[in-house]
Amino acid sequence: MAVPSVRLASSGWQAVRQDEKHTRGYYLGELLAKYRDMQVVNWNGEPTPLVDADNNILVGLGGFPPDRNGSNWQRDVAKPAAEAMRAAAIDIYTLPRWMRKRYGRSSNRRGGHAAKSVGPSMGGGQPHPQNLSHTPRLLAIFSALFALKCFERIAGWGNTLFEAFSPDLFNYYRTKLTEVCENDPRIRLNFPLKFSVFSTATFNFGPATITLPHIDFRNLAWGWCSITALGDYDPDFGGHLVLWDLKLVIRFPPGSTIFIPSAILRHSNTNIRDHEYRFSFTQFTPAAIFRWAYKRQSKFTTAAEHERRRRDKERRWNEGVKMFQKWDGPIRTL
Repeated sequence: MAVPSVRLASSGWQAVRQDEKHTRGYYLGELLAKYRDMQVVNWNGEPTPLVDADNNILVGLGGFPPDRNGSNWQRDVAKPAAEAMRAAAIDIYTLPRWMRKRYGRSSNRRGGHAAKSVGPSMGGGQPHPQNLSHTPRLLAIFSALFALKCFERIAGWGNTLFEAFSPDLFNYYRTKLTEVCENDPRIRLNFPLKFSVFSTATFNFGPATITLPHIDFRNLAWGWCSITALGDYDPDFGGHLVLWDLKLVIRFPPGSTIFIPSAILRHSNTNIRDHEYRFSFTQFTPAAIFRWAYKRQSKFTTAAEHERRRRDKERRWNEGVKMFQKWDGPIRTL
């Protein structure tokens, strides 16, 4: 599996936005019939790394933890989280701007469902990281979701997976988010750092969350995004994660988590049945936060310092991908 060619922005921190030709979702059979070079990965939800040609872990299929001591992930975490998002969606969809559009022309570049991000972020002209602004009604919805034990456990399991799959990248995220919090005590994290090193989260409220092919170009170019699928759908029929550049169609069971470099891999989902419902909860950190931390540490006041900054841009990607963990276990050929 090879890393796709990457078009980076001039800063070297994020990718270049790509216009997508797809304006609707595909059913699994329809997708495989049209794109015959796609390969289905019948993933069972067990933690599995997908490596590139250099044995770097490029994608982390995280799954869910084994049931122990009477605990059951589906019963105690996945189903309560899906039910909470379903209840929240009822409130969300009473807002005119989030009226449901399913499978038709999308209301945003990711899909026709309601999606809202929350937490510290940066971009659009802010001088430093700040919490995203929301109405009191939306803030109440998000606060209620974050207060639930099931979402805390999803975030904590994601932290465990992230550190296991890519410890150097995990520590980089943790260090920079710590700097954000130390710089501004007004910053409110979605979760304590011990549960999540990601700054920002997005709730995709469905009720049939099917994203169209896209990249999250504003995320860190070599960074990871955590995606947790929730809902009541048949993962053999739909809801697959499609990684277009790798030509992979990955079975994505409800309650499981997958990590991908979402800024450089085009990704989407296959359609589910009409009577099913599907949500997703994603976590990420915008590239602008890492850029802010870099500029904060370096004062470019002399010609030599400006020259160093130029060299840093040129080598940023190569240094960044060195954070990917090398896999020395058995290799599954895809």
